Amino acid sequence: MKFASKLVHYDPAPGDPFRPMSTPIYQTATFEQQNVDSRGEYDYSRSGNPTRHVLEEQLASLENGTRGFCFSSGMAAIANVARLLRTGDEILADTDLYGGTCRLFSRVLDRSGISVRYADAGDLQSFAAMFTPRTKLVFIESPTNPLLRIIDIAAVADLAHRNGAWLCVDNSLMSPYLQTPLDFGADFVIHSATKFLGGHSDLTGGAVVVKDASLAKQIRFLLNAEGSALGPFDCFLLLRGLKTLKLRIDTQQRNAAAIAQFLQNDPRIKQVLYPGLDGSAGNQLQRAQARGAGSVLCVTTDSVAVSKALVDAVRMFHICVSFGSVHSTISLPGRMSHASLPPEIAAARALPPDLVRISVGIEDADDLIEDLSEALSKARPAARSADIP
Repeated sequence: MKFASKLVHYDPAPGDPFRPMSTPIYQTATFEQQNVDSRGEYDYSRSGNPTRHVLEEQLASLENGTRGFCFSSGMAAIANVARLLRTGDEILADTDLYGGTCRLFSRVLDRSGISVRYADAGDLQSFAAMFTPRTKLVFIESPTNPLLRIIDIAAVADLAHRNGAWLCVDNSLMSPYLQTPLDFGADFVIHSATKFLGGHSDLTGGAVVVKDASLAKQIRFLLNAEGSALGPFDCFLLLRGLKTLKLRIDTQQRNAAAIAQFLQNDPRIKQVLYPGLDGSAGNQLQRAQARGAGSVLCVTTDSVAVSKALVDAVRMFHICVSFGSVHSTISLPGRMSHASLPPEIAAARALPPDLVRISVGIEDADDLIEDLSEALSKARPAARSADIP
C-alpha cells in the first residue's frame, strides 16, 4: 500500500470479534489470567497493552522497521537506547542536537560512566577521525534542531558500522512520511511523538523503531524493566493523530515553502534556514534521502532585540518550545528549547542568539505571511524602544 493508505488501513483491534473501526482504549493496569500456570498474551500494562501494541505495530510499519516501542516521552525513548551502553562506552554525537538530548548525554549519562563527544557529522572526514574503540553509539538528527543542517544518513551509518557502533537517528522533524532512516542504514529511529506524529499538542510521547530482532529484544526488556511505556489513552490519541499525518504535513509543508520564500525576499530578514529552498545548504542531499523539506524553518535578523520583538509581536504564531502541531508556533531556541545546553556545549556550538524558529501549521498561508509581515514592521521600532540585552 502507498503511505496514505497505510495510515488508515491496518487491524485496529486484533482478535476482537466486534471488529471496531477505532482501536479500543484498554484502560487497565492488569489482565486476569486463566490459571496460575497459563499466562495470557498480556498480564500487566507496563509489560504490554493491546492499545499500545497496535500503535507500536503501526509505527514499525510506517518506518519500514520490524518492531516499534512507545514511551512516555521522546526523552524516555532516547534514554532507553542509551541504556544499551555500559560503563566506559562512548557516544559520538553531532554538534547540533535538541537541548534536552545534550542535557541527558552530558549531565545524566556521565553518572554511569558513559561519555559523550560532539563533532560535526556534516564533515565526514573529520567525523570519522573522532571514532575510538570506546564509541558504541552515534547519535544524529537530520535535519538538525534548530539549525536545520542536513546530515548524510547513509554515509554516517557506514562510518558507525565500520567502527563497530550503532547509529541512532532522531527523525522527529521529518516523520516517517518524509524520511525513513532505517532504509539508509540506521539501527534506531527515534521520535518525539509529541511533535508531528501526534500533531495536535495534546499528548506527550516517544517512539523507538528498529529492524534488528536482537536489538528489539533488548529495547523491549529495558522498556519493561524501567516502566517508561506510553499509557493506553495517550496511545489512543497518537493512533488517531497518525491517521491524518499525511494530510497535515502536506498542508504544513506547502505553507512553510511559501513562508520561507516570502522571508527570503524580505530585506528585514538576514538569513532563512530551510532545506526546501533551492540553492540552500543541504538541499540536494535532502532531496536524495527525504521526500520533502518539512515545515520547520529558522530565520536570523542580525539583532537579538529585533528577534525577541518579532516573536512577541506575532498574533497567529503561538510562542511555544515544541513544533509539529497543526497550530503555527514560534520561539527563540537560545532562550527556550535549547536554554538547557550545558555551557561548554553551548559555547562550542555558537548557536546564533538571534535565531528564530518557526513551526508552520495548517492555517491559511496568506494569513500567516501577513501576520509575519506586520510583526516585522513592529519589531525594529519595538526593539529600539526596549532595553533588551
